[in-house]
Amino acid sequence: MILRGLMVLVIHLAMIAPVFAESDSPGVSWDQLTQDEQRTLKPFQDRWDEMPSQRQMRLQQGAKHWTKLTPRERGRMRERFDRWQQLPQEKRERIRKRFKRFRSLPLEKRHALKEKRRWFKKLPPERRNALQRQWKNMRSLDRQRLRRPPNLGRPHRKHSIPPRRLAPGRDRPRLHRPGR
Repeated sequence: MILRGLMVLVIHLAMIAPVFAESDSPGVSWDQLTQDEQRTLKPFQDRWDEMPSQRQMRLQQGAKHWTKLTPRERGRMRERFDRWQQLPQEKRERIRKRFKRFRSLPLEKRHALKEKRRWFKKLPPERRNALQRQWKNMRSLDRQRLRRPPNLGRPHRKHSIPPRRLAPGRDRPRLHRPGR
């Protein structure tokens, strides 16, 4: 009985130990940052010691990435950040939620969406614009239907038309003729 209680205590301590280790782990001190990182993270210097260690590490990784960018890439990043700052708060929140939802998708679906986006970006501008106009003019129900994956392998609804099935090697559907 005592052994069982001790075992439960050890298991609980083992489960919560990482939580305490993460929260108590010291972050990176400002002096440990390289000069380039310090220059990049200068706006955070006054608050650096009060930040959680995880945030410090993310900022440090971002600073390392920033120093590796070419001046042209940095300029594009600044432009994108400025555009982000100019967006209304509600729109930024919608984008964050959409991104969070995207990140929660299975890897295969994320790759498929990225491929569709690449395909769309490669279209000629007039075709892209036509598709965008078509999308905007659609009813929301039609948009939802397009967003859903095809209903493969599931029974069809009572009023839906079943898909045509092709026999192997045939390019036309086989017609059912009574008496054959």
